Amino acid sequence: MAFIEDPAFVLSYLRQAFITSDDTGMSEMVLVDEDIEHWDSIKQEREGTPKTRSTSEKPQNLEYGDISQSFDITASSLDWGIRRRTNTAQRLEKLKKERQNQVRCRNVQWKEKPVDMSAEEMAGMFEKKDLSEKKSAAAPQKTSVLAEQLEQSPVLTNNPFIEFSKFDGKGHVGSTATKRVDIFLTMTTGKERNFPLTVVVLATARVQDLIGLICWQYTNEAKEPKLIENVEAYCLHIAEDDGEVDTDFPALDAKEPFAKFGFTTLALVEKPKDKEQQSEIMLVTVNVPHSGFSRIQVESLGLTMKEILHRALKRRKGRVDPSGPDYVLEKQSQPGVCVDLDSTLESMNTMEFCLVRQHSTRGEVEEETEVNRNMSEMEASLSSLHYKSYRVNMFTKLRTSTIIQLGVSGEKIEIDPLTQHKSTAAKFLSKQKPVSYDADLVAACEVTDDKHGRETFRLTYQSGSDFKHHDFEASSSVASEVVTKINHILELRASPVRADYLAFKERKASKKHGLLS
Repeated sequence: MAFIEDPAFVLSYLRQAFITSDDTGMSEMVLVDEDIEHWDSIKQEREGTPKTRSTSEKPQNLEYGDISQSFDITASSLDWGIRRRTNTAQRLEKLKKERQNQVRCRNVQWKEKPVDMSAEEMAGMFEKKDLSEKKSAAAPQKTSVLAEQLEQSPVLTNNPFIEFSKFDGKGHVGSTATKRVDIFLTMTTGKERNFPLTVVVLATARVQDLIGLICWQYTNEAKEPKLIENVEAYCLHIAEDDGEVDTDFPALDAKEPFAKFGFTTLALVEKPKDKEQQSEIMLVTVNVPHSGFSRIQVESLGLTMKEILHRALKRRKGRVDPSGPDYVLEKQSQPGVCVDLDSTLESMNTMEFCLVRQHSTRGEVEEETEVNRNMSEMEASLSSLHYKSYRVNMFTKLRTSTIIQLGVSGEKIEIDPLTQHKSTAAKFLSKQKPVSYDADLVAACEVTDDKHGRETFRLTYQSGSDFKHHDFEASSSVASEVVTKINHILELRASPVRADYLAFKERKASKKHGLLS
């Protein structure tokens, strides 16, 4: 720069040099005054024209932006770190690619070779061969190992229940929810009747799907006799551990999911084909004073009363102790008269008996009939999962009570208020909205207080991750029926919420016992 005598060039060079490096803009402002003051004189000196005005005078029509400031920086004027390749680099890369392609190719020069062979020799090289003789003399074709196994394997029968094989859970144990259940087959005879068929079913299957899976597995195992090719011809009943069918309870609903039932032992029973066959099913009713009754299915009228007594005691093993005092059978219409256990059922001329303890009485027939009637109604209500409503009082958080209708069914429990208070204070204190809880979210139902013929019971349910409750009050009979019915439903459903609640209560009790000790 020391050898450059042109001031205009120096100013222009400085202006362009700081266009990108000077972020503050101070250099441009320093050059402004100097540029404006001497720009005109410098221009005239370069052109060789005389000065028209003094250097102290500033031009009137000079645009400050054109002289003092640099041109605007745009995105197109900068490379932003991307430099274009030179022509030499592009040409070298092209030559490199051509050399690489030449390595993959090979040029072969074709030359005509003179033929020294005659026409006969040429024809002998590609002579047509006769293969018919070789085919006749060829060795027999070898069969593969798979073909031999297919020939030796027995011919599988066409299973009409193949569509239910998708519910088989034997290959899904550990990865998918499954249930293991023992099925007694009532249509078999001999030793097979005493041993159950173990079936592993997916938890998503319905009862009808389980029946089809049982029929599919039964047919695959080639059991006898053959089944009817229709799953609707069969039903599932609750069975004892020894395979005896419990006829006191109805068959499982075919449309219900099987996961809701907690039974591990069932029996596959063929449905009656018509009304005449249904009427041929013989049921013996055995009443127990103050303990309900049992219905026992018998095969023929030639069965002895001793066998019926044995079945009755076995059926009610949870209510009477067979190993304790001896029991006898009496006709329901003849109290105090014991029947001969060696006689047959046909000679009794009745199908209704009473189970009483030896050397004791069962009371008056009228009282016993009334008790049995009440117990039968109670058992019918408990064994059924149908909807039933009760009129009870419900306590609020402020311990005020309001009359509500409590609806209980196998699927849900509903709470509906019945009365509306007129006063504003009463509405505020006793306000209760209708609410419904799914049966799987109910954890427990138990009586908490009993006084003056009325009982207070508590319904515990799961809300989020916590357990909450509602308190109700009703007469002793209504409260006892509600508590028993809800607990019966909870035992049948066996929901995870109830299991968690029982475990929570056990941990709480053990912790309290540890603190006291």
